[in-house]
Order: sequence, then structure tokens, then C-alpha cells
Amino acid sequence: MYEQLLTPQAVIDLDIVDRNISRMASLLKERGIQHRPHIKTTKSVRLALRQLEAGAAGITVAKLSEAEVFINAGITNILVASAVIGEANLQRYAKLHLLADLLTTVDSAAGAEGLARIGVKTGKPVRVLVEIDGGLHRGGRQPGADAAGFARSVHALPGLEVAGVMNYAGTIYRNSTAEGFIEAVKLESELLAETVEQIRQSGVPVEIVSSGSTPSALYSEYLQGVTEVRAGNYIFFDASGVAMGLAREEDCALRVIATVISVPLPGRATIDAGTKTLTSDKAHNRGGHGIVTGRPGIEISMLNEEHGFLTFDPAAESVAVGDRLEIIPNHSCVIPNLYDELPGVRQGQVAERIIIEARGCNY
Repeated sequence: MYEQLLTPQAVIDLDIVDRNISRMASLLKERGIQHRPHIKTTKSVRLALRQLEAGAAGITVAKLSEAEVFINAGITNILVASAVIGEANLQRYAKLHLLADLLTTVDSAAGAEGLARIGVKTGKPVRVLVEIDGGLHRGGRQPGADAAGFARSVHALPGLEVAGVMNYAGTIYRNSTAEGFIEAVKLESELLAETVEQIRQSGVPVEIVSSGSTPSALYSEYLQGVTEVRAGNYIFFDASGVAMGLAREEDCALRVIATVISVPLPGRATIDAGTKTLTSDKAHNRGGHGIVTGRPGIEISMLNEEHGFLTFDPAAESVAVGDRLEIIPNHSCVIPNLYDELPGVRQGQVAERIIIEARGCNY
């Protein structure tokens, strides 16, 4: 199992990546919805370009530093999906604004006024999406009258252009059945549609209705009125996606190779991968710290920084020092940020190195 690689080591199965990208692109094209994938999952120019080649309309970034990396690489249709707050960040945004076709979000008067100053100063209006709280209460205006009134006030500011609305319905991850996801997506659509109608009635045009996570993109036939989705995790999937029924093990493109370094007791073993490799994030709807592929009788029951603790029935599972295990992590989006580059593998062989250009771009 990739004997040439030192462990612990994450790898990206490019055959699976290609299938996942093609599948999502076909699904969204069939439903007439544009895709603006969130690249915080991969942080890789190579993989972002592959998504664009498959038909993505642009990309979504979490932070300005990610936008700086991707604009430098020639990708210029970018949504910065977080509020730009503070003079230093406004100055950074102003530089990028002149170089690219940027969108960003607003949900406060302070944020809108700062961006408006950029539009006035540069003579190029700053295009914004009014963020609507999707139920997670992480940010955004409240659906309905609150969002509509705020959109009207933003629309009146010189230097700004309201291009539409955006939400993130993160509560969808609490579901684990098709019926639950369908109801969540329908509710997501209904709340957006009602708010968009109120915004339009207030005299503010709405061109873009940006929503969707990987789960809602997979159920996008129920995303009525949405013009684009921002699915990101779908490119890799992970143990959470498997537990929620969104993916199978064979759909998970990011794996971590680890070595068994100790078997201190029957039914107990230790691997050389801990939180610094596998992430301490919990999975949705499952326990443990990842899936040991092909070995369902082995549980990764605990992690510390450098070690993973395995538990298993010694009468049913044989685990020996030196064994290599392949693990699907709980949350794949965390893993690339731990590496400068990752091996891209095809049919069990290392085929290329994937540079993680936006590693550490968390500011």
C-alpha cells in the first residue's frame, strides 16, 4: 500500500476525484443550476482548474488570502463568502477588486459602508450578495423583512451593486436520511424564495441566488429558484458523508495511509496518525475518528497528537505491527491544509504531486 510513501500520509485518488467532479457537473447542468465550488476543501489550483474545466462558473473562497492565491494563478471569477471587515482587509479587497470579477457578502451596515467606499474610490462598483441566515446563526440577516430592508439600504449606497443573495443552510448536516435531506432542501428553497420576493418588491434586483452545500447540491431538484450552489466537500467526500448516506466508501477520494506501530494488548493497537494528520473533528452521525477501509471491525476510538488508538475483536481481526491501513477521515476539508503537497494516485500508484497553494491561507 504505497510502500514508497512515509506514513502517516494523506493521498488523493484522482480517479475518484474525476468521477466526483463529472457526476456533480452533470447533475447540476441537467437541473440548470450553476456551480461555484468552494475551494476551501482542496486549496489547490490544479483541482480548482479541473472543476472549472468541467463547467463550474467560478469558485468560492473562505478568506481573502485564498482569493489572493487563486487570482495570482489566473482564476478571477471568485466569491469571497465571508464578510470583509476592518480597514486592513478593505485595503486588501480593494487591490483584488481591480484585478478580478469579485463578489462578496454583506450582512452589516459597517461591512456595506466599507465596501461602498472602495467602489466610490476605484470607480468600479463592488458587487455584493446580501447574506441571509440559513438557520445556523453563523451570520446573515434574518429571512423576510429584515433581509429585504437591509438589501434596500445597501442598494442605496453609492459604489455598491447588489447582485443577489447568499445563504448557507448548515443545519442540513443534522440529517441522515433521504427524506430528511429532501425536507431540509425544500425548506431552504422556500425561505430563500420568500425573502427574494420581498427584496424584489422593495425595488432591489436579484440576479444571483447562491445557496447549497454538498448535501443540497445532491438533492438540487428540490432547490427551486436557486441559480448557483457552492458544493465543496463532494470532490473528496469523507466519513461524515458516508455516515449521512451521501457517499459510499468508494466515493471518498482523500485517504490517509497509516502504519500500525504497536499492539500493546489483544484488541488494542496504535497507529502513527493522530489529530495532526486525521483532524480532531467529529463525524456527523457516527462515532470514532475515521473509517478503516476494508476493515469494518476496526474502530479508531481515540486520537492524540501523534497517535491513533484502534480497538477491535482479536478473535475476528488480525492486526500486526507494520501493517499499513487506509483511513477515510471524518472531515476531508481539514486535511489538505496540513500539507504543502499531496500525492495524486491512480490505480494504486502515485501519478503526480498536487500542490496545495493555499495552505495556511486562513486569514
